[in-house]
Amino acid sequence: MKKKSIEFPSPSVISVNDIKLEVFEAGKENQGKPVVLCHGFPETAYSWRFQIPELVKAGYHILIPNQRGYGNSSCPEEVTKYDIEHLTGDLVGLLDHYGYKNALFIGHDWGANVIWNLGLLHPERVKKIINLALPYQVRGEKPWIEWMEEIFGGDNYFVHFNRQQGVADEILGKKNSNFLRNLFRKNVPISPLEPGMLMINLANAENPLGDPLMSESELAVYISAFKTSGFTGSINWYRNLDRNWHLMSEVNPIIPHPTLMIYGEKDMIPKLKNLTDFVPNADVVSIDCGHCIQQEKPEETNKVILEWLRQQSS
Repeated sequence: MKKKSIEFPSPSVISVNDIKLEVFEAGKENQGKPVVLCHGFPETAYSWRFQIPELVKAGYHILIPNQRGYGNSSCPEEVTKYDIEHLTGDLVGLLDHYGYKNALFIGHDWGANVIWNLGLLHPERVKKIINLALPYQVRGEKPWIEWMEEIFGGDNYFVHFNRQQGVADEILGKKNSNFLRNLFRKNVPISPLEPGMLMINLANAENPLGDPLMSESELAVYISAFKTSGFTGSINWYRNLDRNWHLMSEVNPIIPHPTLMIYGEKDMIPKLKNLTDFVPNADVVSIDCGHCIQQEKPEETNKVILEWLRQQSS
């Protein structure tokens, strides 16, 4: 079925947590039922375009920030300004700005990671959680990048972003259009990674695998956003993984909130088999798609989300 054209809201710029956040708002008439949607990398608030009409119709007040480092939101120069305390603090500040004690949070990819940690660091500000693609990340015995380097080697893009700072930022910036066009694909066969850094390989690839995930006009929204922000701010989220590992050392790892975890069956990210050990009130659903779940299968995603919310309220 062809995806309907969506009119995306106009943004407001608000001051929170010592920065400016670009926020897209819909459903103001539904004050009192807030939903905050958090995008991943390299996405923007626009990744939630298909969810907005259905959530508004269901009676929710929608708030979608371009998180720090993205779009017209602030891009601080200092790397540590992108640690998990700052990223979750931005969401707390967002709630405070709109006068909400707590909210339903929906996240994809890196946005999901921020929401998992929001549930740990500020549990009173979270009502329910719906996360897509990235399950809860269990804190191991070694810092994340050190562990990844041992397991996956220096070519792993998480490791490369940290060990060769500035290299990927420049290449992705120069090849912005090609990188995003080659990244946002569907029906990509699952195969072993080729040698080299995944993100740079995508930026340089002439013949990407699979099919385009979105139209040229939709893709242009992302290309324009990253021409504005560049990639350094968003990559700096990765450069705080070890710092985050230390910051979370004394935090209770259990998330008690009602939670829905949505996986893409063809996603390269593995499922967490013992999710309920850490998120005891989690329900799990899988959709037959790749990583960009809410953009590849918007109708199925909306149906799963709304049905779960109906069950929660019954």
